[in-house]
Amino acid sequence: MEHPEISAFGNILLFIFGGILFICLVLFVGRLIRPRRPNEEKNTIYESGEEAVGNAWAAFNPRFYVIALVFLLFEVELVFLFPWATVFGQQELINETNDNWAKLAVVEMLMFIFILALGLAYAWKKGFLDWQKPATVSPTVGNSFRKDLYDKVNDKYSTIKNNS
Repeated sequence: MEHPEISAFGNILLFIFGGILFICLVLFVGRLIRPRRPNEEKNTIYESGEEAVGNAWAAFNPRFYVIALVFLLFEVELVFLFPWATVFGQQELINETNDNWAKLAVVEMLMFIFILALGLAYAWKKGFLDWQKPATVSPTVGNSFRKDLYDKVNDKYSTIKNNS
């Protein structure tokens, strides 16, 4: 009896299942062997190894997100440039088309880069790339506490944290 061969898609599917199984197995084994000793210090909030200072409800400047999106745009452009560069240099395609392949590929890539540059110019013209530091606005909450008592408590605990 003949065994049917696995198709190329079947091989890919097996690799995907194998990868998912490997990840789940490693996470499960890690969960079994790691120590579980939570304490107050381990459960505190920190950022980059530093204790958090200030209010977490500060408003973020949306320009951070615009800059990140423009960065991603040009990173995606590089993802498209690499395959183009590998196909562009294939000598047999250039020879078969009497150098028309090279001309077409250069024109195609110049159009692609022009459209991206046009988008960058638009973002620049609209002022999306201008970096302005916003004024920090702390939220205010109406309460019945006296401000001097509140400041006294804050001063007490900030000096304890600074001395330790």
